[in-house]
Amino acid sequence: MEFSHVSVLARECMEALEPVRGGVFVDCTAGGGGHSYEIASRLPAGSRLICLDRDDAALAACSARLAPFSDRVTVVKSNFSEISSVLDMLGIEKIDGVMWDLGVSSYQLDEKDRGFSYMAEAPLDMRMDQSAGITAADVVNGYAASELIRILRDYGEEKFAPRIASAIVQAREAKPIETTIELAEIVRDAIPAAARYKENQHPARRAFQAIRIEVNGELAVIAPSIEAAVARLNPGGRAAVITFHSLEDRITKQTFASLASGCTCPPSFPVCVCGNTPKIRLLSKKPILPTEEEIKANSRSHCAKLRCAEKL
Repeated sequence: MEFSHVSVLARECMEALEPVRGGVFVDCTAGGGGHSYEIASRLPAGSRLICLDRDDAALAACSARLAPFSDRVTVVKSNFSEISSVLDMLGIEKIDGVMWDLGVSSYQLDEKDRGFSYMAEAPLDMRMDQSAGITAADVVNGYAASELIRILRDYGEEKFAPRIASAIVQAREAKPIETTIELAEIVRDAIPAAARYKENQHPARRAFQAIRIEVNGELAVIAPSIEAAVARLNPGGRAAVITFHSLEDRITKQTFASLASGCTCPPSFPVCVCGNTPKIRLLSKKPILPTEEEIKANSRSHCAKLRCAEKL
């Protein structure tokens, strides 16, 4: 299957990053190269773009898409949590722009063999890097009920987490749960009938999101990656983060707020003793949302939010 992914908020992201300024830019989640292409095509001569991703299919597609800009693009297989190590490896001390497009790509959702979708029969995998790590099957069949409740509640914001976890444990006692459809049906049947389609969403959506986040360790690396990247930005450098659900957005918002606030001393202290100073300024207080036209053209953009900041 061809790697296809419609870049969300591409125009708004480029307006925030301003790659026409030149310098060194990093796309921490290159995917099929959509945003990377937008950056590379705007970079002036002598500039550089570093593209990171941990999905081999994405890396191959990104390299092919950015072939016309091979003189300025370097593609690296890496989790964005390792941005500092990658820059060190490449001998890059400072950067001028960095972005993240968080979550799962359209390709990963549409490629049924990856196991991300609750709409198609596939093995329970859900790994973004298929060469390493635990699979969704390992989580579903190996986690204790208490751990399943935790990830369903914390990562999926699923109010029926105890019922779903109990149903999963009961089902796997008879035989291992092996496919996406098996799991989706177990989750659906565990949710009270009156609540199954109350939000006009598939009843397994939250559970699949939670398990995917657990498999890939998605949330734990967001704040450290942003902090590490901001530390490498030159003054005036820009950071842009696109999120797709409230958990990612909350972490991004809080991380940006912390970096922009400076002093962390309690209000009762007469003078600052921590010595912290603001490291960034927010380019907009509220997140930038897709236009109605973009949502009509790409329904998967409807929940996207873009937050941007500039290094002081």
